[in-house]
Amino acid sequence: MAHVVIIGASTGGLPAAYEIKDLLGKKHDVTVINASDTFSFVPSNPWVAVGWRSRKDVTFPLEPYLRKKGINLIANTVTELKPDENTIVLDGGDEISYDYLVIATGPKLAFDEVDGIGPDGHTESICTINHAEEACKNWEKFVEKPGPIVVGAVQGASCFGPAYEFAFIMDADLRKRKLRDKVPMTFVTAEPYIGHLGLGGVGDSKGMLESELRQNHINFITNAKVTKVEEGKMFVAEHNSAGEVIKEHELPFDYSMMLPAFRGVDPVNAVGEDLVNPRGFVKVDDYQRNPKWNNIYSVGVCIAIPPVEVTPVATGTPKTGYMIESMVTATAHNIQHDIAGEAPAKHATWHAICLADLGDTGVAFVAMPQIPPRNVSWMKKGKWVHLAKVAFEKYFINKMKKGSSEPLFEKYILKALGIEKLK
Repeated sequence: MAHVVIIGASTGGLPAAYEIKDLLGKKHDVTVINASDTFSFVPSNPWVAVGWRSRKDVTFPLEPYLRKKGINLIANTVTELKPDENTIVLDGGDEISYDYLVIATGPKLAFDEVDGIGPDGHTESICTINHAEEACKNWEKFVEKPGPIVVGAVQGASCFGPAYEFAFIMDADLRKRKLRDKVPMTFVTAEPYIGHLGLGGVGDSKGMLESELRQNHINFITNAKVTKVEEGKMFVAEHNSAGEVIKEHELPFDYSMMLPAFRGVDPVNAVGEDLVNPRGFVKVDDYQRNPKWNNIYSVGVCIAIPPVEVTPVATGTPKTGYMIESMVTATAHNIQHDIAGEAPAKHATWHAICLADLGDTGVAFVAMPQIPPRNVSWMKKGKWVHLAKVAFEKYFINKMKKGSSEPLFEKYILKALGIEKLK
């Protein structure tokens, strides 16, 4: 009997638990370790932050749903990994042994890398449900006395989509409240151009997103490095293509949300260079295994992927839903192969597919593969994307409650986009 332990129960870890359990069956044990006893659908956080969703809409308790599938849950924090001993240490000192480990922790939010950003500083965050709820409280205060908004993503960020989403969602909410004319908005991003997205652009993402920003009267600064944030003021150094500072901005704001850069979480990072890269992200081979410890797998935002290209201001590479789903499937099948004494055979699909809500419209982009040159590269806009994102939220949450390991992107999203033959 093998014991598979999964650290993390978000959009990578929870599907991994279901898929691994379905493949391995009752003869093998699966345990999920998560700091919280609740699942939260992170892509809904921009809606939570303006009051379009509540916590109860996008969260549910993990234990009853995992128990139905015969999966153990430990709601605790991991404090140490001992990969040579196949052991995890929990807060309080308990140790859990494993035959296979899947690291699906997500990132550590590196607010400390820019003075003054984050919930403990002067800007909001939509990275967690707690952050989004706090952002919503402050949003309700803001709309009582509106003023300038600064929104975007700082240097080193790799997840740019939610910054665009939140900018347009705030825009739409202000229009609904008849307050948009009272709120100057500026989008600040480390990207070398609007629509880069950490991917070198996708289809006409540059022209399409620039047009959306202009049509919605949102100013923008690219190649931007946020040097510090004080109460009500953001200091931004704008760079040229050679990485030289060409302009210093002091941007006043009454409300701001800036996405941070990511790092690996502390107990994983502490293992050192055999497990992680300098940013603390887990090194994996083509089969999602760590090269040194082949019984350690990793999926999701916490794995190491090099930037698509060097940019004047540092940017990272996003890990999107379809990519994470394919990592999960590869991991589950390769653990099954290893238990059977077989060589690993399943690779993740390095494609990017994203549905981005823009308030009352949306954009969908497809990059196959994620890193250029590509076989497929397009972006399309329409209200249908907004509606698809709403439907996706409901479907994914219901899928997790049912304990389904059915591949959502593979079976439905590709087909809906009319590209199922191009996988």
